[in-house]
Amino acid sequence: MPGRRRGTLSRVPPLNLGNQPKTPLDAEQAWRATAARARETVLFFDFDGTLAPVDDDPTAVSPAPKVLAALEALAPVVRRVAIVSARPVEFLREHLGGLAGIDLYGLYGLEHSHSGGETVTEPAALPWVPTMSELAEQARAELPAGTLVEFKRLSVALHWRTAPRLGAQVERWGREQAERLGLKCQAGRMVLEIKPPVDRDKGMVIDEVVRDAGGAWYFGDDVSDIKAFAALRARAAGDPRFVGVCVAVANPETGHEVAEAADLTIDSPAALGDFLTEALPHLR
Repeated sequence: MPGRRRGTLSRVPPLNLGNQPKTPLDAEQAWRATAARARETVLFFDFDGTLAPVDDDPTAVSPAPKVLAALEALAPVVRRVAIVSARPVEFLREHLGGLAGIDLYGLYGLEHSHSGGETVTEPAALPWVPTMSELAEQARAELPAGTLVEFKRLSVALHWRTAPRLGAQVERWGREQAERLGLKCQAGRMVLEIKPPVDRDKGMVIDEVVRDAGGAWYFGDDVSDIKAFAALRARAAGDPRFVGVCVAVANPETGHEVAEAADLTIDSPAALGDFLTEALPHLR
C-alpha cells in the first residue's frame, strides 16, 4: 500500500457479524491488552502471503526476514504460537527451520503437529488420498501449459500465477472435477484448491484452540483466513474478557476483502517480521 511506512499498521473496519463485539484498538493498545494476558494468548499465523511472500513457484517460498527469529522469541512468552496453513505439515516443518514450541496445522487443519511431535491426519480424509493422486495426474494431462499443479497428498492446488489469462479456464475445470468427484473447492490468490469433502477449515481450528484461551491474534492474507477472523469474533461474543485481534497482510489480489474483515492491516510479510520484532518488548 503506497504511502504507508513499513512495519506500521492502520485501523480498518472490523468484520460485521451482527451483535458480536469489535476490537476498538490500535496496534499499540492491542499489544498492551495482550501483555496483561500473554500467558493465556495464542498467536496464529497463515504461512503463504503472511509469514512468507508469495512466489511464482510455490515450492520456492521462504519466510520473510526476521520472521523466524520473532516466532522463536514469542513462543516462550505466549501460551502458544500456531501456524494454520493450506500447506502440508511436513512442508511447514521444513520451511520453518525446525523451530521448537510451534504448533503446525496443515491442509486447513486436516493435519496437525504439536511442538515438533508426530503429524496426525484427520482419519476421514485418508480414504481420499488415491482420488487426489489421480486428480493431480489428470490435471497435469488436461490443463494447458502454464498451469502449475501442486499435489499435497490430501488436496490438489491448481495455480495460474505465471499465466493469469488461464484463470477462468483452470478454475472452471477444477470446479467441474470437484463436482464430479464429490470434492470441495477453496479459492485463493490465483489458485483453486480441491479438497476432500471433510468438514475442516481454518475457522474450525481456531475455534477449538481458543475455547479456553484468554486472547488470540490471527494474521492472514487470503479469503480462507476470514473464517479464522470470524472464529475470534465468535469467541469474543461469548466472553467479553477475551481479547481477539484480526490482522490482514496486504496484497493486490484479495487484500481489500481481507482487510475489510480485519481490525488492523500490515503492508507485507517483511513488515510483519519488523512488527513482531518490535512487539516483543510489549509482551516481556
